[in-house]
Amino acid sequence: MQLLTFEGRLGVKLPGGILDVQTAAHQAGVTDIPTSLPELLAGGQAAKAQLEAFAANSASGSLLDESQIRYDPCVVRPEKILCLGRNYRRHGPKLEPGQQPAPTLFAKYNNTLAACGEVIPLPPVSEQYDYEAELAVIIGQRAKNVPEADALNYVLGYCNANDLSARDLQNQTSQWMMGKTLDKFLPIGPYLVTADEIPDPQALSVRCWVNGVLGQDSNTSEMIFPVAYLITYFSRHFTLEAGDVIITGTPAHLNQGEKVWLKVGDRVTVEVQGLGQLTNIMGPNPH
Repeated sequence: MQLLTFEGRLGVKLPGGILDVQTAAHQAGVTDIPTSLPELLAGGQAAKAQLEAFAANSASGSLLDESQIRYDPCVVRPEKILCLGRNYRRHGPKLEPGQQPAPTLFAKYNNTLAACGEVIPLPPVSEQYDYEAELAVIIGQRAKNVPEADALNYVLGYCNANDLSARDLQNQTSQWMMGKTLDKFLPIGPYLVTADEIPDPQALSVRCWVNGVLGQDSNTSEMIFPVAYLITYFSRHFTLEAGDVIITGTPAHLNQGEKVWLKVGDRVTVEVQGLGQLTNIMGPNPH
């Protein structure tokens, strides 16, 4: 399924449009399906199966025109947003012979979440705004000490993410937090595509365009630490909860010459294979 949230409601993208789950369930007199993302996460695989069956039998006449809806972030208020830096081979750390890499980790917070189509403010605290196309992983059930062979069974689904960064703030110290956590600096969506539609998260193209010019073009096969390993690694140290988000890192930019930073009016589109397109416009800082 391709799930989304819009205007505070749970939707399912179908060939003819968007199913408003709560409204459709009310009209059909159905009370045993999840009508919000928290309900879906709480209900696990059984709730997902119920929603899938309901969506498959919904009348096409009740669907909404997707061009007329306003997206929300496809995940709302996760407990944890866990992020990877330097997780692609051409973008990763330089190691000495025999040295074993360790994941470079940081966190984002709920203030950074933004939706597809939302304007992203660029405040005057930075001059070096940058984009990062990434695969985001949404955890579907509580996970602790998960073996790597079983790790993908804990995934609800995947979505596009843009790990926007203020490089001058990020590089002021060895801690990246300030450059990563400005308001709306993690657009995600538009869809949360359930894991059954993405059988191999390590075989997906990752691209980003700025004003129509290709700026990143890679594949998740280039990850140093794949999705299953990351779930195992995190769950060995602390408990992952349903709804937690893992942002898996970004490939190198294609233009390695003089850097051109994002500016007000730029249009940035992220596309991870099978997950639709996430587009945002950079805007001025709101007063």
